[in-house]
Amino acid sequence: MMATTHALAGLLLSVPVALVAPEFAVVAAVAGFTGGVFPDLDMPGQHRRTLHFPVYYALAAAAVGVAAVLVPSVWTVGGALFLGGAAAHSLTDGLGGDLELRPWEQRGDRAVYSHYHRRWWRPRRWVRYDGAPEDAVATVGLGLLALLAYDGVFDAIVAGTVAVGVVYAVLRRRIVDWGEQAVDALPEEAVDRMPDSMIEDLR
Repeated sequence: MMATTHALAGLLLSVPVALVAPEFAVVAAVAGFTGGVFPDLDMPGQHRRTLHFPVYYALAAAAVGVAAVLVPSVWTVGGALFLGGAAAHSLTDGLGGDLELRPWEQRGDRAVYSHYHRRWWRPRRWVRYDGAPEDAVATVGLGLLALLAYDGVFDAIVAGTVAVGVVYAVLRRRIVDWGEQAVDALPEEAVDRMPDSMIEDLR
């Protein structure tokens, strides 16, 4: 799924906090949103493995969530929502497509790596690939829910996130072609300096 879908899902995790403890609403929303994005910062490394921990994030979120209930503070509430957003991201990647350059061709069998199980989870393809039409629908739907839930507080951020997601979805397949063309146009010396994994992905 797209980072925008994950970010908005993380944001919506904070809605119960806003209802029960409005003094923590902003920190919960920011933490959920950033936690939803955080795992995808592993793209320069081994994507969906380096910072994706579907089991460990969930366990950590539950533990810190208990602490937030017992000792509510900016740190415990924020930590619980950040970990909850990261857990939701990592878990729902297992419902998406594989890691191939063209996941719409459905040739791969790696969705997300579970360090707990020490193996890759197979893609369920409920969302066929990041940027698929159903992924864009999810981003728009989550964005609308966030706009209703937060009553104008995060309108600009939500609208911007939805816009980025929709544009990415429209251009998703073309981006792969553009990447291949860019690599083909590079001088051989520049290509030689690129990581082998990146070259393999783009060729």
